[in-house]
Parts: sequence; C-alpha cells; structure tokens
Amino acid sequence: MFSGSIPALVTPFTAGEVDLPAFRDLVQWQIAEGSSGLVPCGTTGEVATLSSDEHAAVVRATVETSRGRVPVIAGCGSYSTAESLRKMKVAKDVGADAALVVVPYYNKPSQAGIAAHFRALAEGCDLPIVVYNVPGRTVADISVETLAEVAKLPTVVGIKDATGNLARVTAQRLACGNDFCQLSGNDDMALGFNAMGGVGCISVTANVAPGLCAQFQAATLAGKWDEALRLQDQLFLLHTAMFADASPGPAKYALGRVRKGFPQELRLPLTPPSDSARKVIDEALEAAGLA
Repeated sequence: MFSGSIPALVTPFTAGEVDLPAFRDLVQWQIAEGSSGLVPCGTTGEVATLSSDEHAAVVRATVETSRGRVPVIAGCGSYSTAESLRKMKVAKDVGADAALVVVPYYNKPSQAGIAAHFRALAEGCDLPIVVYNVPGRTVADISVETLAEVAKLPTVVGIKDATGNLARVTAQRLACGNDFCQLSGNDDMALGFNAMGGVGCISVTANVAPGLCAQFQAATLAGKWDEALRLQDQLFLLHTAMFADASPGPAKYALGRVRKGFPQELRLPLTPPSDSARKVIDEALEAAGLA
C-alpha cells in the first residue's frame, strides 16, 4: 500500500502561526522531487504544539495540495485513545488516505492496553492505520506478538518501526505476513531495513534531500544494492546531522539553506540548533552535494 521515500513533513511557522503557503510550497516540492507519500503532523511536524484546528488545517492543506498524486498518512497519535480517534475522524473527513498512530506514550500501557487502543481505533474509524513504534520516545514498545494481534484487524495495514532493531523486520514479517507494510523510522538504517523485507522509510532527511532519498529508496526496491549503498554513503552524514540538536530544528535549519527563505521558526520548548550543531549540518549538506 505504501512504499518508497515518505517525508515526515516539518510544519513551518511564521510569527508564531502555521505558515500554510510555505507548507503548500514544501508539499509541491516534495512531490516534484519524487517523494512517494507524505506524513503531515508527525513528531517532525511538531504535532504536540499544534492546536486541533491547526492539525486539521495542515492535514487538509496536504491533501488539497497533493491532489491524489501521492498518499497522505496523517499523524493522529496521542496517549488518549479518544483523542487519537477524534484526530482520525478529522483526517478521514479532510481526505487523508491513512493515519499514523504512535504507540501511546507517557502513561506506559501494558501490551493488553496497547492492543485495546488499536482495536478501539479500528472499530471507531475505518481509516487505514500505520502503527508507529518508537520506544525511545514513548517508553512503551509494542511487542512482535501484540503487533501480530493488531495486524489481524482489517484496517491495520503497516508499521513505522523506529526501534533501531533490524531483527524486528524479519520477526514482524514472519508474524504479520508478507503483505504487512513495514516502513523504517530511521533513515540511517533504511538500507538494512529494506534488505530484510521493508518497503520504505518515513523520513526526516527527505525534508531536505527528497530527490536523493527517493532515488535511494527506488534503488533498494529495484534490488540495485550497489547504487543504494552509494546513495547511503552520500546521505549518511545528513541522516546523523538531522539529530545534531533537538529535531526538527536541524531539518528546518537545513531547509532554510536548501530552500532560501523557508521559515526556520520553532515552537517552544524547542529552540534553534546550537552553533556547533549548525556546523555539523553545514558539513553534512556539503558532503551530500546540497550546498
């Protein structure tokens, strides 16, 4: 259903407000550069700082601007099942193709609670769901066994796996079936992830280097591993530089260099990248041939 390079889009702000014209321009550029899907309102989109109205407006702008050219997977996660369901219904109403739903964070649910969360969402809204597993941020980790259980729900179609554990790809494929869509949540591991059965990456780096990321994904999916390795090496410093400071600060700074005039403003508690981080990003852009 979903594959290739799928950027987790940043949300531009100007004078404290969501800058929808800048955002629509970003969406157009991403599609023109070969991105095969779009994720608005994810972690990289500073979704935790968006109001309900802003969340709806950003998802709507993505859908309207993409005009069906690529699928839109709207971030709809929350540690509240009711709030996640509300966001999913809004995303469906404005035309999103699927919802990206993070394993509930902060309140540390049990495996039974995680399964019940996704079951309630699937029963409450028929929008396809991509599970997002990122235990480094959420603390909670959906087990392979629990994922296999929720994958039986007809609308749970895939996972964004940011565990950093490549062995999970094989374990999840064997547990959930070959048709269950596995997308990497770690740019730097996407080569190994796809070699083990993954089909794409929900990417931070693709905000800045959409063309190169799309070429990389296309090479892996075509089995052109020499070409994929060359592009992996070209992009590797940029992958790591995207986390030289709190994300998405580095991505916004890099976008400001690659796309002149792109708003670099962040919402508190995030602050701009440090001088040392900007130096790392500058060097990574040069190594990737983007500066």
